[in-house]
Amino acid sequence: MLVKEFRVVLPLTVDEYRVGQLYSVAKTSSQETSNGEGVEVLINEPYKNEEEGHEGQFTHKIYHLGSRLPGWIRALIPSSALKLEERAWNAYPYCKTVLKSPFLGDSFTFIIESRHAQDNGSTENIHNLSAKDLKSRDLEVIDITNDVDKKEYKAEEDPTLVKSEKANRGPLKKGEWMNSQDHPVMCCYKLVTVEFKWFGFQTKVENFMMKIEKDLFTKFHRQVYCWLDDWFGMSMEDVRAYELKVKEDLKKKIEDGQKGEKGDKEKEEKPEKTK
Repeated sequence: MLVKEFRVVLPLTVDEYRVGQLYSVAKTSSQETSNGEGVEVLINEPYKNEEEGHEGQFTHKIYHLGSRLPGWIRALIPSSALKLEERAWNAYPYCKTVLKSPFLGDSFTFIIESRHAQDNGSTENIHNLSAKDLKSRDLEVIDITNDVDKKEYKAEEDPTLVKSEKANRGPLKKGEWMNSQDHPVMCCYKLVTVEFKWFGFQTKVENFMMKIEKDLFTKFHRQVYCWLDDWFGMSMEDVRAYELKVKEDLKKKIEDGQKGEKGDKEKEEKPEKTK
């Protein structure tokens, strides 16, 4: 099992990030869904947990991965199992996300616990870990002005180049912006737990998943900032309406892609007529 805490610092208030994060999740889901692969939203509704004393928004999604996974992982499991189920409880500023594989069952555990604070990542134990867990926890601070993979780079998603006209923030200066007084500074504290119980593959898969999360956190939060002028000023009602629209669009994209795959398969299986 691997446990790592990522701290993502952003030039936003905690209240602003709540809207920006929801907007950006919906937008990226739409961008990354096509040809039957991507995100399918099954449930997005309010919830209340009286026993634990919190309430918020519950979402249940399916990630149709297909060709998005590397070949060595696709070789381990059948194509019908190339999907993940995500259940998330967003009781902002605390959020919990659990990813499961229907095929792998209890052999695969992936949990992200997120807390958000108006600081620059200086809170040492925001997740209230025990002394033992603190000792074994790995820690990494993510600076959204750091370089990303060349294949992922887009100038319009580079915080060192993008200025928000609506919020009057940016471009962000490397090495300086986290301590600047020209804008608010907040931090997303993300505690990631990964466990893969397949002998011979455990370490490789766990390290791979943790690297994927770091890359996703970096890319996503660069987008949250660079899309500021898209979502800045939106109310929670506005962003929920946007989520609903995207949910319907995603459903259509997944269904159309699956119909296309079924048609292609039937054509392949249909014998050619002999002359």
